[in-house]
Amino acid sequence: MVILGIDPAIRCTGYGVVEFGSDGNSRILDCGVIRNTQRMPHSECLRRVSGGMKQLIEEFNPASASIEEPFLGRNPNTAIILGMVRGTILATLAEHGIPAYSYSPRTAKKSAVGSGTASKEQIAFMMAHEFNLDTDDIPLDATDALALAVCHARAAVNPALEYLLPKPL
Repeated sequence: MVILGIDPAIRCTGYGVVEFGSDGNSRILDCGVIRNTQRMPHSECLRRVSGGMKQLIEEFNPASASIEEPFLGRNPNTAIILGMVRGTILATLAEHGIPAYSYSPRTAKKSAVGSGTASKEQIAFMMAHEFNLDTDDIPLDATDALALAVCHARAAVNPALEYLLPKPL
């Protein structure tokens, strides 16, 4: 089962594509960031995020996606922008028939590395160790996305844990 983890942001959307087998074997297929410059208008950033998601979907054909839950910040403009990015990603996933599941950052980190307050560096270290990679191969902005993919996979590939799956968005 291939799972796409997504950490949405207007300037730096992280992604992680992880394959989990029913035999317990797993591997990171890809991880990285869809970057947009500060000078780009939001509409161009959203177009690029959507295009990046489409490329990932076409290349890896994920069975499902795991996306970070929105958080309530102090700045309403930031929340609105994050909502636009999430909406763009969810619409792109829906166009391709890919169910999306939402997890809090704390839940994803705890599932992936054992601590809900783990830093990006700690997640990169644990993911590198678990998947036999060099930590330099994991961009820090992709670590939360990898944690989201691992979090979802741990429940999705194990029939005994299906009750832990949230409802698809």
